[in-house]
Amino acid sequence: MFGFGQLIAILKKNPKKIVFTAGEDARILEAASRLLASSFLHPILIGSEEKIAIAAEDCGFNIRGAEIIDPARYDKMDEMIEAFCELRKSKGVTPEQAKGILLQANYFGTMLVKMGIADALLGGATYSTADTVRPALQLIKTKPENNIVSSCFILVRPSATGENEVLAMADCAINISPTEDELVEIAGEAAKCAKIFGVEPQLAFLSYSTHGSGAGEAVDRMRNAAQKAKIKYPDLPIDGELQFDAAVSPRVARTKCPDSKVGGHANTFIFPDISSGNIGYKIAQRMGNFDAYGPILLGLNAPVNDLSRGCNASEVYSMAIITAALA
Repeated sequence: MFGFGQLIAILKKNPKKIVFTAGEDARILEAASRLLASSFLHPILIGSEEKIAIAAEDCGFNIRGAEIIDPARYDKMDEMIEAFCELRKSKGVTPEQAKGILLQANYFGTMLVKMGIADALLGGATYSTADTVRPALQLIKTKPENNIVSSCFILVRPSATGENEVLAMADCAINISPTEDELVEIAGEAAKCAKIFGVEPQLAFLSYSTHGSGAGEAVDRMRNAAQKAKIKYPDLPIDGELQFDAAVSPRVARTKCPDSKVGGHANTFIFPDISSGNIGYKIAQRMGNFDAYGPILLGLNAPVNDLSRGCNASEVYSMAIITAALA
């Protein structure tokens, strides 16, 4: 089962560079100082070198060895502007416009990943999820087989056996009201993500209905999406629509869906919309004592992830390891 030791072992074999867009933030500096004490992940801090040095000294964090890049003084800015204009040529972006955009840390950091200078990016500590996702969509873009960017949370807590209990939940942060086909794509990406964290995915498409016990557009959408997913991913255990109790309780599953191969044992949950997904993972986190890691953005050509503006330094450190391990 999942442990950070596994991800660190991956990174030790192939160390990565990760961009932190909020280089002056105390939480980022603390996480960077922890990473610099090891050798498996090298932080790149975006911002004024002088301001970052002062902030680190004020907070008492040793960031000696960190790479600090100030967009206003970047020696390859002309090259970056040219690449940016090529990527955005359909929008008619001029070099002058490009320079103004690239002085913003979120766009500048994303271009570092696009140009291969960094392997991954972790943003959002000081701005919204939309400001992380927008540059990623415009510059890094989705994989050829993907039509959307989605997200997954990995939830972890110790179990009675001594191993960690690990669940995956999607989409809790990006797609407001996904269509049937988008739900199918979300499920496939969530299953891949779950496997990285040691989960053998058993997918439940959640609803307020179990196998026709209720009716409504949302029920039909989840049922149809589950059927499409079974066809697209024949090797994955998938069922839906399922109520949450039928998905996780063997006793309830025996009554509500006795023929289900997933009922009672689901560990990867596909929610009908962002409201239920966001509420669901937070209930698990706050009342179920799970540690929640995410949102992990899925479907992009390179790993870009988003921090909550309410995150702490420990969460930054953990998400940096997760993000880089996906590279």
